[in-house]
Amino acid sequence: MTATPDLARLRSDTPGLLRSVFRRHAAGVAVITASGPSGPAGFTATSLASVSAEPPLLSFGVGTGSSSWPVIAEAGHVGVHILGEHQQELAATFARSGADRFGPPTAWRTGPEGVPVLDGVLAWLVCRVAGRVPAGDHRIVLAEVLLGDPAGDGRPLVYHQGRFGGLRG
Repeated sequence: MTATPDLARLRSDTPGLLRSVFRRHAAGVAVITASGPSGPAGFTATSLASVSAEPPLLSFGVGTGSSSWPVIAEAGHVGVHILGEHQQELAATFARSGADRFGPPTAWRTGPEGVPVLDGVLAWLVCRVAGRVPAGDHRIVLAEVLLGDPAGDGRPLVYHQGRFGGLRG
């Protein structure tokens, strides 16, 4: 049975409303990485989306006020890592402001095109940045998939209600 929406509870505080609604939207968790003049940078993203199969394109959002934005803004290539449910702490590290994201215990290596590649992920890609589209206080980055590895073991990490967790079932 479908419940009728309670129109008396409508909210118009749109930034708060958007956050509240998207807390109920379960999303996969990825870490985006790039290399810059001062070293590697990266951040946790739940905005990863497949855009096109031909050519193979994906997108993700990045805040222009984030510490990773200056590197992403200039990078020609990025790494995209799909995290497993065993990587909650890694997701939290890359989401935390001021964290040493590439220090121990993060295991990584320099991959193709100089992109930092994280170890132990479910899948990873190296992509060429194809565009950066202004979107409010963020940029939507479009990236073309060049190569990667989809063969990691495990179940995906998800973000829901402000927490990282696994899928039930």
